[in-house]
Amino acid sequence: MLNLYVFPPSPRAFKVLAVANHLGLNYQKHIVDLSKGEQRQPQFAALNPNQRMPVLEEDGYVLWEANAIMQYLADKKPEGKLLPTESRARLDVTRWQFWDLAHWDSACAIFIFERLVKKLLNIGDVDPAEIAKGEERFHRSAAVLDAQLKGRKYVAGNELTLADFSLGAPLNVAGPAQIPFAKYAEIKRWHAGLSELPAWRQSIAFPAPA
Repeated sequence: MLNLYVFPPSPRAFKVLAVANHLGLNYQKHIVDLSKGEQRQPQFAALNPNQRMPVLEEDGYVLWEANAIMQYLADKKPEGKLLPTESRARLDVTRWQFWDLAHWDSACAIFIFERLVKKLLNIGDVDPAEIAKGEERFHRSAAVLDAQLKGRKYVAGNELTLADFSLGAPLNVAGPAQIPFAKYAEIKRWHAGLSELPAWRQSIAFPAPA
């Protein structure tokens, strides 16, 4: 049995669930409630010593890190074409997943932490200095992504891939987190299209931004 340990409001959990749902995989969902500190419980820490979700477990095999989990899921259904089998096409998708971790996710995460997580966990007020840092990082990265999307339906071309799930996930909470992507027309067009996917709608735990 494929087991996914997730906290659905999190974009990092969302991207894993959305891929699993898009591929039609059978899985058991286990909620790790971060607001209750369940990620620090010994039984979960035994799965991921980083005490973070999501985590995948199947037949004794344990995998953490959302983008790695997504690749594992995609490999289970290669006919879904979310991770191409041809080397250069596969590396193009992987490149954007790496870029996500190095630039995009870290920028979006500042807004999500300051404006959503702090409120959820009641751990203090929004830090203006952090928001300013997030804005600088976000606009630098958003310009790159917006340019990449020009003339393309999806990030890696005209086919939906893991790159779209990785990069689109944080924008699901762009409204409440006030992620400033409104001026990026290509990103808005692309994310609106993703939001219409049945698996996207099925997996979302927050309303899509207006």
